Parts: sequence; structure tokens; C-alpha cells
Amino acid sequence: MPLRPLLFAALVAAPLATTCAAEAAAAPATGATFTAGIEYANPADQHLKLDLAMPVGAGPFPAVICIHGGGFRAGTREGYDGFCKTLAAAGYVAATITYRLAPAHPFPAAVQDCKAAVRWLRAHAAEYHVDPARIGATGDSAGGHLALFLGVTAGLKQFEGQENLDQSSAVTCVVDRYGPSDFTRVYGKSVDAAEVLPLFFGGDLKTRLHEHIVGSPLSWITPDAAPTLCIHGTADPYVPFEQSVWAVERFLACGVQAELLTIPGGKHGFGGADAEKAQQGALAFFAAHLHPGQ
Repeated sequence: MPLRPLLFAALVAAPLATTCAAEAAAAPATGATFTAGIEYANPADQHLKLDLAMPVGAGPFPAVICIHGGGFRAGTREGYDGFCKTLAAAGYVAATITYRLAPAHPFPAAVQDCKAAVRWLRAHAAEYHVDPARIGATGDSAGGHLALFLGVTAGLKQFEGQENLDQSSAVTCVVDRYGPSDFTRVYGKSVDAAEVLPLFFGGDLKTRLHEHIVGSPLSWITPDAAPTLCIHGTADPYVPFEQSVWAVERFLACGVQAELLTIPGGKHGFGGADAEKAQQGALAFFAAHLHPGQ
């Protein structure tokens, strides 16, 4: 699965920008509110922030955490502002988050930050009209991996980190866009795995095999995993399509609700009709599992 500074970094550049631009354009005008730059955690004095879109009304509303890509070493939360507004228009509280990046902050720092964001949302559920029992997660590429990780590691203390530990970091469901599921089968199949992954794990398969295994969502899928939709293009040069196939097969083998939305000929990042198909698939999946308005 080709993964170079682009595996996830490319998705922050043209691919992610194209996808989210299409989503933002599709968002209908509503009375939803949008607030940028809310601090949700401060590990290692990093002052991590999120942008929050909210429907008008008392709620409580289901919520979705959006996680940007960028090879675990790049990208910004603002790339998901448009989709957050789309989600708010559909009846969700939606947050796009900043998380710590490699190589300064290797695995599992990013995982801990994503979990902290979920816990923060639950801790502030009353303030932001969130139903704490209905929180989903989505992300693309590196962000897809992190969303998958949230869905399969609920309750595992080794990944929790700090802040609001009285709250759960479990999510109700996950929509993953071309996120890697098994890092032990990436090298040689991705254009940038050998360049990106050693920064995230502190070494390659020879020196950090254990970390690659522990950091793979596929290693943690059990019958307790959250229902998951994987969206992937068959021509992705950075994260091979097979990564999503393996994940969905494992989910189904464990009796977990899972679906694979295939984008024929789709590459890393979607545009045009592919972006619309991916967005509609994500919205339908969230509607089915988070039941907005009920």
C-alpha cells in the first residue's frame, strides 16, 4: 500500500482538500453554529484544539469526531470543517480535531489524543447538547486508521492517555476512508510506507515489529468492536484496497456489523462523483447507527 509523506500527507494536500471541498459545497445552508479553536486536551503542553459544528436546538444530538489524515506527521483539523458543517446540517454535533504528530510524538500519542477528544465530548455533553451514548468517528487515511483504532480498543487502558478519565472513549460506530488496518503488510505495497511508518513507530519492521502489530487495528478486532463502514478506492497507490477488505472480513468473522463501500478506480482521496458517493455512504451509515433526532 503506497504510503509516503503522501500516504497520509497527500491526503492533506490535494486529495483531502478535494474531498472536503466537495463535501462543503454539498452542505445545505442551516442555522447551525460553528466554533473554532476550542481546547480539549493539553498533553505535553500541546494545547490541542477542535472546531465544533452544532445544530440549532436543545438536543441531545448524536455526535461525530472527524480525524484528518497526513501520514501521522502532517495535516490540519480545518480540512474537515466543511464536512462538520454538513454533519451539523444533518442533525449531528461534529468536531474536527488536532492531534499530536510524528516524529516528535510517535505512536500511541495520536491514538491517546483521539480518545481524549471523545472523552472531552462526553464530559461536556450537557454544554454542547451531545447524547453521550451516540458518538461516532470518521477519518481518512491516517485519520481513518485512528478512527478504526477508536472502534476496536474501547476500554484498553494502555491507549487512554490522560484527562477526563472518568469518561469512556468508546464510540458507537466508525466510518473509515482508506485507512490502513495492518501495518505488517504495508511495506513494498505502498509508495511511501518505508518513508512514513518508521517516523510513526520509531523504526521499521526489523526494529519495531511489536509496535507495528500493536498499532494495527486488525490486531484488536473482537466481537466487541463498533460497527464499521470502510470506504476505499480500488486503485489507491498509498493505502492498498486490500487493507479495507481484510478489516471488513475480520469484523464480519467476529460477528461485528461491517460494510465495504468500494469506489471502482478510486485513488487516495476522492473527487467529483466519487466524493459524493463516499459522503452519501458515510451519512447513510451514521444515520443508521446514530439515529439523529430519536
